[in-house]
Amino acid sequence: MSKAAVHRATVRIPADHPALPGHFPGRPIVPGVVLLQCVLDEAERWLGKKLSVGGLPQAKFAAPLLPEQDAELELRLTKNELRFSVTRNAQVVTQGLFATGSTS
Repeated sequence: MSKAAVHRATVRIPADHPALPGHFPGRPIVPGVVLLQCVLDEAERWLGKKLSVGGLPQAKFAAPLLPEQDAELELRLTKNELRFSVTRNAQVVTQGLFATGSTS
């Protein structure tokens, strides 16, 4: 593997994201599915290619993330899995792993 096995990035979901309206009106939080897509998008940016995802065998959502909040994303890639964690001010927001197959 030519890329480092660990990657870190800052993520921020804008307040005008299309998934936010109606998601806890008056106090929107970022939906888990948006965070998961953010993880995959950043992994593909990092690797420079599309990931083949076979499943999501583990995911834990421990704290909410609000729109416009910065969070730190850490990715760890091995042959068959992409482990991730999203933290905000040293508090875990979400963590888990995607099962991956070959990349194209």
